[in-house]
Amino acid sequence: MVTFLSGGTGTPKLLDGAAAAFSPEETTVVANTGDDIELGGLFISPDIDTLLFQGGGILDRETWWGIKSDTHRTNSALMDIAEAADLPTGPQYLPEEDQTGSRELANWRRFSGVAEFMTIGDRDRAVHITRTSLLDEGYTLSEVTERLAGAFGLTIDLLPMSDDPIASLVHTDEGLMHFQEYWVAREGEPSVDTVEFRGSSKAEPAPGVLEALEDTVVIGPSNPVTSIGPMLALPGVADALAQTTVVAVSPFLGDDAFSGPAGDLMKAVNADPSTDGLATAYPFADAFVIDESDDADFDRPTVETDIRIDTRGDAARVVRAVEDAIGRVI
Repeated sequence: MVTFLSGGTGTPKLLDGAAAAFSPEETTVVANTGDDIELGGLFISPDIDTLLFQGGGILDRETWWGIKSDTHRTNSALMDIAEAADLPTGPQYLPEEDQTGSRELANWRRFSGVAEFMTIGDRDRAVHITRTSLLDEGYTLSEVTERLAGAFGLTIDLLPMSDDPIASLVHTDEGLMHFQEYWVAREGEPSVDTVEFRGSSKAEPAPGVLEALEDTVVIGPSNPVTSIGPMLALPGVADALAQTTVVAVSPFLGDDAFSGPAGDLMKAVNADPSTDGLATAYPFADAFVIDESDDADFDRPTVETDIRIDTRGDAARVVRAVEDAIGRVI
C-alpha cells in the first residue's frame, strides 16, 4: 500500500508512471485543497480536478489543468460583458466581511466572477457546478470527491486533504493575495514576504487521510510550500509522517524549480531554494529521489536518476527510483 501527497502538476506527472511499481487498487492519493477558490459562486478545486481529469483520460496534457479540447464560450462571454460594462477585469478578491459571509467551505478564498481571471472551460465548469451544488446540498468535500472520482472512472482512492477550509495566502510587497491571484493572475511577480495557510490550525484531516498516512508515503515533485505545505499544516499530519516511511522526490533540478514558483516560496519560508532545502521542508523524510546531476547531500538514503518527466516512460523511470528508495529504507 502506498499513499501519494499531491498538488499542482508535479505529483500528477509522477502518477503517470505509478503502475510501474504500485497497483491502482493499493494506491491512495491525498490532494492539496489550499489552492481551492470560490469564483463567481462556483467552488473550484484545481488539484483535485487535475487528478480527476487525468484518471478519466481527458486531461489537457499541454497545460496539466483543464479538459483537453474544451471550449471557453462562457469565459469569453464574461470577458465581453465586463468590457462592455466597463467593469474591472483583474482578480477581485472579495472584502474581508464577505470572505466568511456565505459558504463556510469557501472562507478566505472568495473571488468575484466578473471577467473571471482564471480561464474555466465549459466542460470543466460543469464539474464545478456539480461540486458546488452537492456541497450546497450538504455533502462534504470528501463525499463529493468520491462521487466525482467514480464518475470519471478512477481506479485509485482520491482523498481531499481536508473537508474544512484552508486558504493558501501569500503576503507580498504588494499586499495580501490568495495563491491563485499571486500565481495565475500575477504570474508570481510580486515579491513574497511569507506564506500563510489560513484556517489550518482549526481544520482536521479529511476522513481516511491519517489512516492513509500509515502506509508508505511518497511526496511527488510538487511545490513544497503551497502544494504540500497546507497538508503539513493540518493537525496530526506531520506527526503521522514522522511515524511512517516517507520518500520525497525533488521538485528541483539543482537550483532550478521543476515548474512554478517553488524557489521564491522556499526562500519566503527560510528554506534553501534548491534540492538541499528539502531537508528543511521535509524533516521527516526517510529517503530522497534527486536528479542525477544534482550535488545535494543528505544524511539519508538518496537515489539519483533523471527526474525530468515529459512522458509516461519518464514517469515510470522516476517511480522505479522511488521504489528503490523505499527498499533502501525498509
